[in-house]
Amino acid sequence: MSTPADSRHSWNSRPTPVDDVRDRRLLAWVGAGLLAGGMPVHEVEEDVRDVARALGHTGTQVACSPTGLMVSLRSGDASTFEQVDGGLRLDQLADVLALQVGLRTGRTTPEAGLKQLARLRAQPHRYRTVGFVAGAMLSGVGIGLILAPSLATFLFTVAVAALTPVFVRLGSRGSALRTLTPFVAGLVVALLAFLAADQGWLDAPLRSLVAPIAVLLPGALIVTGLTELAAGAMVAGSSRLAFGLVQLLLFVLGVGAALAVVGGPAVLLDTSAPEGPGWWAPLLGLAVVTVAIALLESVPVRQAPWLAAAILATFTAQALTVAVVDTRWAGAFVGAVVAALLSTLLEYVRPELPRMVTFLPSFWLLVPGSLGLISLAQFEVGAGEAATALADVVVVVAAIALGVIVGAALAAPLRRLARQLGLPHLRRLMTTRRRRSQA
Repeated sequence: MSTPADSRHSWNSRPTPVDDVRDRRLLAWVGAGLLAGGMPVHEVEEDVRDVARALGHTGTQVACSPTGLMVSLRSGDASTFEQVDGGLRLDQLADVLALQVGLRTGRTTPEAGLKQLARLRAQPHRYRTVGFVAGAMLSGVGIGLILAPSLATFLFTVAVAALTPVFVRLGSRGSALRTLTPFVAGLVVALLAFLAADQGWLDAPLRSLVAPIAVLLPGALIVTGLTELAAGAMVAGSSRLAFGLVQLLLFVLGVGAALAVVGGPAVLLDTSAPEGPGWWAPLLGLAVVTVAIALLESVPVRQAPWLAAAILATFTAQALTVAVVDTRWAGAFVGAVVAALLSTLLEYVRPELPRMVTFLPSFWLLVPGSLGLISLAQFEVGAGEAATALADVVVVVAAIALGVIVGAALAAPLRRLARQLGLPHLRRLMTTRRRRSQA
């Protein structure tokens, strides 16, 4: 009787040179999909090597960067390079992760995997353009309720919400537009916020202007870079961190240019939060943000409640920790640990829900891209104020990165168990999906 490991790749027990070319391309495409989904390079390298071992290649070498990866099946052998062009939505990332499971367990052949990956980019948005626009608009409203829960901020974010999908589209265009989008977005939204504050319509312009552009801020990019650095991926981590900081500076330059245009006082850059209507406002903001993420990222309706549970648990852990110890970095650390652990637990309970699909939205909620913009904007007030605020943000970012690493380490045994016990259910779902696509 053959063992599971033998049957796993019995159809490819003796690879040929043609098989090697096919497998290198397959592994490169899988890795590029994971990178495009926002996963750290050290995790992508590990996952690609897992798939390679399942295909019968035990000496595979993988080198990843945020913009591409190189795969070689053996030391000194030929290699394949695959460039990462743009990002993937969460539903597309879920398909890549499900395909990875199929390849690792031998239930999906390399030929079928290549066909699925070739169709991935063309996969339409589940909610079409209307859903994407609605999600982008709701993201600003929800984040506004979390950052500055006041009626004035709510009305402002609703009024300028139509600009958010425009900025998102601009950021996905050519390199020139992608480079200019942070500056333009910061300038336009800051101008509207400062003018509204000058008329007495807005009581917290700096916090209010962050909400409509928060979906563009590189907070996740910066924290992922720090996570990679802590894991030893020095090249990828430093390059991702540098790119994220440059983008953040472009947003700050836009805000500074808007302040210079209106000629307003430095009080417009006050970082204090306005008086909120009550404890329910941030919770309402969380609900709105969950709906926004589901619409933006084309998440199936059946998965939205699990998404909401992960986001709520992360936010609650962060808020309770801050309430107990009155330290923001401690809340960020605990929130990151909870996000990593809970996403793995959900994968155990719902095998069709890959952990990264629930982890990334919780991670986006934690990352302080908005806090970084608020802090750097203080340079218009004074270098001393900016240095103090920026130091606080650096500590929070480092705490999140450490929390992600600790949470991943604690979740590793549970993740291995989830792979073993949850695979039968996931295989049935993958078979059903293939049958529907062929019908």
